[in-house]
Amino acid sequence: MDAATLPHIDEHTITIDVADPARVWSALGEVLARSRVPGLGGSRIPATTRAARLIRVHPGSRAGDPLLAGSTLPGFAVVSAEPCRDLVLQGHHRFSRYALIFRLAAGDGRTTLSAQTCAAFPGAGGRAYRALVIGTGGHGLVVRALLRSTRTCAERS
Repeated sequence: MDAATLPHIDEHTITIDVADPARVWSALGEVLARSRVPGLGGSRIPATTRAARLIRVHPGSRAGDPLLAGSTLPGFAVVSAEPCRDLVLQGHHRFSRYALIFRLAAGDGRTTLSAQTCAAFPGAGGRAYRALVIGTGGHGLVVRALLRSTRTCAERS
């Protein structure tokens, strides 16, 4: 699976009052490592639960540093990591194949962090899942919360 072949879903951007993108990169890693967001690590429904097994979340466990290619978070594999620039996470389950792409850009004493989502939702189950996750606005709320947490962490350090 290649993120470039998946349909674009949305993109969210936040400006962080930190000139050094390395601080933002590090904060992103911290937030991903401790995330309580389903599919991003320490969810309230861990990937080892029956629900996650039922939808066949892959990858199903955490391994390595979330800022290094080859590492995994429940629901995501880190397929590409260019420090202080781009982080590409991909995963899949019964109802979707997806990618979450983070991009950092520094300028004017600030760093901009964006999160782009691309995903395919095959079949009737996929359409229902998309309506539940994307159509309700829940996905956008979760991604924006992740970006705000990264901003808070970066500006505090």
